[in-house]
Amino acid sequence: MIETGLFVKILAWVAPVLIAITFHEAAHGWTAWKLGDDTAYKLGRVTFNPFRHVDPFGTVLLPGLMLLISGGSAAFGYAKPVPVNFWRLRNRKRDTIIVALAGPFSNLILAIFSAGLLTIVVMFPEGERSWTGAMLFASILINLILFVFNMLPVPPLDGGRVAVVLLPPTLGAKLARLERIGFVIILAVLFALPFLSGQFGVDMNLFKWLVTDPAEYLLRVILFSFGL
Repeated sequence: MIETGLFVKILAWVAPVLIAITFHEAAHGWTAWKLGDDTAYKLGRVTFNPFRHVDPFGTVLLPGLMLLISGGSAAFGYAKPVPVNFWRLRNRKRDTIIVALAGPFSNLILAIFSAGLLTIVVMFPEGERSWTGAMLFASILINLILFVFNMLPVPPLDGGRVAVVLLPPTLGAKLARLERIGFVIILAVLFALPFLSGQFGVDMNLFKWLVTDPAEYLLRVILFSFGL
């Protein structure tokens, strides 16, 4: 049975995770719609209804397992990707980059907005202050991790799509071919490799180096900017 304290911690992470991934996917769909592709709009994906974006594994199982394993101190997840027909965008090269960046930057904006709200938590009743503060702090951290993670230049991540467009056509085409197995590569390199290397006493925590360390640096910058 989950302890009451752990259950409260998990609740403080659930809402930020759902909001973060919902805004991320809705931002992709809304931006594509405004730039000429209404695929996501017609499928009802340009919405802040989280149930339209939920992926059973990435939104429910993965973050749930991480919360349990970490004792309610960390979570990570993803949603169903919003479908975009890049050939329908008015300026395919430029607009592909804009659509790709819309998701991660929506998370950055949410992180900054959450930090702003955190500054007024002291005005809340004492009974609500601790939990609300924990939820807002979790929101900042989750959104920053999603921002940094999705900017990695590996398809199918958003940074990978940007890299495919910006690279010379030959190199871009080669990188684009990784999209089908890109997520398997990411999971293997960022999660499986650190675990396996740890069995031999070698530190290969690439997720920490490439994602959590940069996210924590941004966290310190944002909190300092708001005087927190």
